[in-house]
Amino acid sequence: MAGFLHETLRLLDDRPPYPYNTAMALNCGIVGLPNVGKSTIFSALSSAHAEAANYPFCTINPNVGVVNVPDSRLTKLTEIFKPQRTIPAAVEFVDIAGLVKGASKGEGLGNQFLSHIREVGVIAQVVRCFDDPDIIHVDSRIDPDSDMETINVELALADLETLAKRRERAQRSLKVQNKPDQKQAEAVLEALDKIGVFLEQGKPARSAALTEDEKEAVYDCHFITMKPQLYVCNVDEQAIRSIAAVRGTPGAGAAPNRYVEAVQKRAAAEGSEAVIICGKFEAELADIPDEAEKLAFLGDLGLEESGLGVLVHAAYRLLGLRTFFTAGADECRAWTIHAGDAAPRAAGVIHTDFEKGFIKAEVYSYSDILQYGTEAKIKEAGKYRVEGREYQVQDGDVMFFRFNV
Repeated sequence: MAGFLHETLRLLDDRPPYPYNTAMALNCGIVGLPNVGKSTIFSALSSAHAEAANYPFCTINPNVGVVNVPDSRLTKLTEIFKPQRTIPAAVEFVDIAGLVKGASKGEGLGNQFLSHIREVGVIAQVVRCFDDPDIIHVDSRIDPDSDMETINVELALADLETLAKRRERAQRSLKVQNKPDQKQAEAVLEALDKIGVFLEQGKPARSAALTEDEKEAVYDCHFITMKPQLYVCNVDEQAIRSIAAVRGTPGAGAAPNRYVEAVQKRAAAEGSEAVIICGKFEAELADIPDEAEKLAFLGDLGLEESGLGVLVHAAYRLLGLRTFFTAGADECRAWTIHAGDAAPRAAGVIHTDFEKGFIKAEVYSYSDILQYGTEAKIKEAGKYRVEGREYQVQDGDVMFFRFNV
């Protein structure tokens, strides 16, 4: 299957590079109060070794790390096809300096930090959920509710400033004679009125029930709190071991302590997720160079998945992202799309020419290759399908595109 695809890509390599879709599918900003473990978690997840120190604002400029998305399905496809290379999907993590109360007014270099958050696609708010007298807390107490409220209010206040400036522009547009501009300004003001009600209460802009037209009208505002947000409970090793003993995967299950319970409660109220990670444990795991040794280390503790996997998969769910694969002797590769994307759009993720000249997609599911073992047997079983332009790609599809340009 992948031979034709690989050869086509090779032939296209001589063309200008701009047709390729190289946009990062998942861009995740890590935020939180100072000294909650953001930089430790970032360094462990990305192996980029951001500076981590026991004093506020040790991170000023954002650190960026691009890491592979853990996916056991791609590992299995590699075992089956034994390709020359395997390429996983990727996620970009951005470690943003700690926010404090008053950040929206510039406290703690807050305005600079807030501008960095505007550039990410999803926010992962790290919340300290462990006791340690040797690690300073900016408020001298461990209180997840207060910590989350501080961050959320500051983000809402920053958005209120953005809203006020956008409202002024829209009100000026109402005074012009151009009817289309007036109509657009009215749509903007209506959307801003809905959003403002929530921001004034310290709640996120995403709480407002906007129509698609209203969302488009205020898209240029780039509201921080319009971005999806999940919570990361940074716990100690004792808590992560207790989770492993019960469940095997550190995720959104039973709370190992009252701090995690508080975070899970807020996340549920917001329709989001709270994942549990031990920054110290992940740092130890990151120092193991061999992948087999990492898996053995996880197994010894009774864990089925690393904190990286937990966080990435939660972000995928939050953003409605899906994965399809191309597989063969030349290459096995994971590609990221959005739920509901049709086959031509998925083809365009590989190369824009594939979308422009799309003819058909040859498809089978990951479960089919697990059951039958080879593509030939999948075809014999009648599970190998040919799909057209309207086909919505499913998570776990293995695909081969026919196109003509």
